[in-house]
Amino acid sequence: MLVGASTVLAAEDLTVELGGLPVLRGVAISVRAGEAVALLGGNGSGKSTLVRTLLGSLPHQRGTVQLFGSPLRDFRSWSRIGYVPQRSAALFGGSKVKEVVAAGRLARRRLFRPLSRTDRVAVREAIAHVGLSEQLNADIARLSGGQQQRVLIARALAAEPDLLVLDEPTSGVDLEHQRVLADVLGGLLTAGASALVVLHDVGPLGALIDRAVVLSDGRVVHDGPPGDLGQHRRRLGGHEHLDHGEGTAPDHDEHERLLGGAVEP
Repeated sequence: MLVGASTVLAAEDLTVELGGLPVLRGVAISVRAGEAVALLGGNGSGKSTLVRTLLGSLPHQRGTVQLFGSPLRDFRSWSRIGYVPQRSAALFGGSKVKEVVAAGRLARRRLFRPLSRTDRVAVREAIAHVGLSEQLNADIARLSGGQQQRVLIARALAAEPDLLVLDEPTSGVDLEHQRVLADVLGGLLTAGASALVVLHDVGPLGALIDRAVVLSDGRVVHDGPPGDLGQHRRRLGGHEHLDHGEGTAPDHDEHERLLGGAVEP
């Protein structure tokens, strides 16, 4: 794995155990500036565990993680990362679309400070990017699954990130949403941002993916062009199950909030 000045995310020899059982085994992965990397693997392969470990939400027993050239433990520039969780992980009943998206600006201002004009413009532009301007004041719980996923993407975009991390953004949503996602991701990549996308298959976003990383039993079994995935097809497909409460590091609440894990009251 090549790691240089243009590398925005890099992990080496990453080993993670949950409940005493190995989940990741010596994983190496990198994302370079302007690159879109797809993370694929079957049920229980370790995809979600890897993403959460890269973002510091889960501790690792061995190995190193660097974000924009800084060790994970020293990294503070969370506004440079936009995180889009699986839709089921973050439904905000009673919150308006603009309130949820505004949470993406928390990394760029102090908590409980009112939105500045710059913040408000960024929120409206992010909502417009995902085609939901007419739903600005709608209750997110009343939106369709695809629209809810777009709101979470807009929340990440509001932070104006250099790296976008998406966890199964095409799961259970219609073709219209997938096209919107492809347009948004394509625009970000053209502007020089990078993306790490957890997918079941590269299909919906295939034209945008530069490199595919396939996990199997917590190990990397492929890292290369998505066109070379044929031999790994039977390893792919199915949802990974992970108890999101187990093993969560208690000392990362601050950056979880900055990554969009909370909505302002």
